[in-house]
Amino acid sequence: MCYKPQSTWKTIGIMSGTSLDGLDMAYCEFTEENGKWSFQIIRAQTYDYDAQWKKKLSELPGKNALTLAQTHVELGHFIGKTVKEFITSYTLKPDFIACHGHTIFHQPDKGFTLQIGEGASIAAETGIAVVCDFRSLDVALGGQGAPLVPIGDKLLFPDYDCCINLGGFANISYNAFYKRIAFDICPVNIVINHLSELLGKKFDENGELARTGKLHLELFQALNQLAFYKTPPPKSLGKEWVEKNVFPLLQQYSLPIPDLIRTVTEHAAYQISVVINSISGNTSEHTTLVTGGGAKNIFLTKLLRKYCNSHLYIPNNLIIDYKEALIFAFLGILRMQKKANCLQSVTGARIDNTGGCVYEP
Repeated sequence: MCYKPQSTWKTIGIMSGTSLDGLDMAYCEFTEENGKWSFQIIRAQTYDYDAQWKKKLSELPGKNALTLAQTHVELGHFIGKTVKEFITSYTLKPDFIACHGHTIFHQPDKGFTLQIGEGASIAAETGIAVVCDFRSLDVALGGQGAPLVPIGDKLLFPDYDCCINLGGFANISYNAFYKRIAFDICPVNIVINHLSELLGKKFDENGELARTGKLHLELFQALNQLAFYKTPPPKSLGKEWVEKNVFPLLQQYSLPIPDLIRTVTEHAAYQISVVINSISGNTSEHTTLVTGGGAKNIFLTKLLRKYCNSHLYIPNNLIIDYKEALIFAFLGILRMQKKANCLQSVTGARIDNTGGCVYEP
């Protein structure tokens, strides 16, 4: 698709998170005036993965190459049919679709990342242009390929000193020394959800499981000593890191599941606050926007306020639930405009770059 010199775009952003919650879809309108962007989420919906898809995606990293290739295409067709249902249900007319895909591997230190859900299959199912594979170019340029949200934070949420997303992982984005800085901080829902499922719960609603548990100080301190926290940015996290470093550590302690959830939740709040406090100083005027599924975890946000110096703003549920889908829709616009949507200062790549493959049927 050629760049169109338009100031208003309507597009659908699709996000599939590491916690396998489902496909978040947001139909958004963006307007640019004098270099400033405004947005509106017009329609949004989450389509849950069924048990078969959850099993297939969670087991995929250990499967063979043929299964991986087949699932890449199958997920693309599934996403395409699902977004087509979304479009039909609300009579939407997007300029294009921007899809993050589902991360199976993310090892930028080894020079690769993989988000599946083939864009060609999505385009074939919908008959609409698709932007996908946002991370690969940045990794090829020596970057982390993550986080990608910061340029959206910078241009769509400029009134906050920093932005925190509490998803599978927590990440932060803020301006410093005339450039955008961002990096992953620690695991959050990817671990909490895993532990909650052992008790038959999809997630820890409102943090009630953590609230009933007891903080285990030795495990809390051991988690805080993980080498990643001493590594300077740019840096990013993936499921593989959690499986190698966090899950084995939890298994060393014969603790009730609520105690593990409480300790992991407190650990996340502490690590996030260490980072925020390091950039906010002691000023009461510092503001932090908190989004992502973890923003609904009342106990987690209570702990954040206990440790954190910054004033925390939690927006409405539409922004909490669909901010990542919103921003991927926006990254797609920057791709169509051939503007940088991945920042060197964030990822450590050699240059700012314009990530994303385009499939136009």
